[in-house]
Amino acid sequence: MSNSVLIIDDSVTVREQIIRTLESFNLFSRYYEAEDGLEGFKKLLSSPVDIILCDLEMPRIDGFKFLSMLKARPDLQDVPVIILTGMNDRERKIKGLEQGASDYITKPFDHEELVARVKVHLKIKKLQDELKRSNELLLELSNTDHLTGLFNRRYMMEALDKEVQRSVRKGGTLSLIILDIDHFKQVNDNFGHLQGDVVLQKVALQLQKELRSYDCAARYGGEEFVAILPDSSLKEAMFVADRIRLAVQGTRFSGPLAKLGLTVSLGVACFSMEHTPTVDDFIKLADDALYRAKTNGRNRVEFIDPESVKSTETAPDAADHNTTTGTS
Repeated sequence: MSNSVLIIDDSVTVREQIIRTLESFNLFSRYYEAEDGLEGFKKLLSSPVDIILCDLEMPRIDGFKFLSMLKARPDLQDVPVIILTGMNDRERKIKGLEQGASDYITKPFDHEELVARVKVHLKIKKLQDELKRSNELLLELSNTDHLTGLFNRRYMMEALDKEVQRSVRKGGTLSLIILDIDHFKQVNDNFGHLQGDVVLQKVALQLQKELRSYDCAARYGGEEFVAILPDSSLKEAMFVADRIRLAVQGTRFSGPLAKLGLTVSLGVACFSMEHTPTVDDFIKLADDALYRAKTNGRNRVEFIDPESVKSTETAPDAADHNTTTGTS
């Protein structure tokens, strides 16, 4: 049993009675104690628990204040709280329930009733946790491309829209990279679609490796990928794009793909409220840069400066290798 419980009561005797009762039923593996709401809240922050038993009458911070502190923390709101109160405290019981308590036990408490109520709320907590995990998994699946494990196009569009809004609001830089695998149709034609899937997975892996943890990598569709780079200038994005290009070019395969030489072309754009005011404008700018990379020989990085709205082959102050042409 890996459950844990926090018992908050200013009476050492009451805490010991509760622990002895619960230990006799082997309900918990860890027991935490606190003599008031403040100490209990501190312990809860350092040691998350599955259920809390809390007295209402305590020095410093009482049970009502403790419940209000829990309500202010979304990460703690799912922890059930059983309040401990006197037999005739009807109004205090109601007030405790209204402030977020899950249940109550009257003192002096009946041992069997205590155990029964604790079991019920542990079961409810377990079901809620399982439902939460299922919902998180469904959300992850709905946002993920099943083949590559990257985000899918729908999620990417939502993320890009948020980053554009953030850039407009805070005045920060934002760059976008669109990547296309060179001659990918030939891979499918010569090796089959299953091997084509292997290539897509390898490219996705190399793309993810070259990005920061808060960058967003997504499969845009087919053999196209997108990277969203918050707080990145055009120059910085060009260097990242070329790292990706070189990483893919250096990828080695085994089996039927052992002799495959893989390259990619990349288009880079930097958001500008004046010249690319919408997400679609921003994407089109990067897509136009990608098209230029394709027409200029593939295996290269190109960008279009939103201020001049013209294509160029060399990033500002960047080394020539950022737009190096390779064998495609």
